[in-house]
Amino acid sequence: MDNIAELIGKYGFPIVAAVGLGAIIKYVWSWATTEIKPVISDANTVLIALIDRIRMLDNDLIRLNQKVNTVLHLRGKTIEAERVEAEEVINKKNDAAASGGSG
Repeated sequence: MDNIAELIGKYGFPIVAAVGLGAIIKYVWSWATTEIKPVISDANTVLIALIDRIRMLDNDLIRLNQKVNTVLHLRGKTIEAERVEAEEVINKKNDAAASGGSG
């Protein structure tokens, strides 16, 4: 404490305060670059990996959706063809029954 009082008496309070603030800034800067920067770098790497996985999943979902739409479209055509075939069979039976009953 006597040291600080001597420095203030010799150089004045503004100069000693400026040097003290400079020391605090240097400490915060070195702390941020040694402690925080590596953590942010690791988090950035993890974030990039997660974004890549999300893109991959999105592409997979798009492909799956396309396949489901194709299957539904083809299944719809199959169902329509089966319906038409069943109607023809029913109509033939109805025509045979109608012509056989009146002839």
